[in-house]
Amino acid sequence: MVRKLILGVFAVTALAANSGCLLNQYSSNPDERMQQLLYQSEDLRQIKNEWRRFWFNDQPSHLTPERIHGGII
Repeated sequence: MVRKLILGVFAVTALAANSGCLLNQYSSNPDERMQQLLYQSEDLRQIKNEWRRFWFNDQPSHLTPERIHGGII
């Protein structure tokens, strides 16, 4: 029982440290923290385009009334 309790406390501590509760994810310097937040928000903004490119949703639809040539004109 004691072994399970110690393992559980260790797991909770590791998860809390990983989630930013014990160890802060961002710098304490406001300038560096703002730069880190800008980089993170830009990464999150670009995830949508990466996901669409992965699933090939960014291709032109063949159901549109306008036909798209696709070659170099």
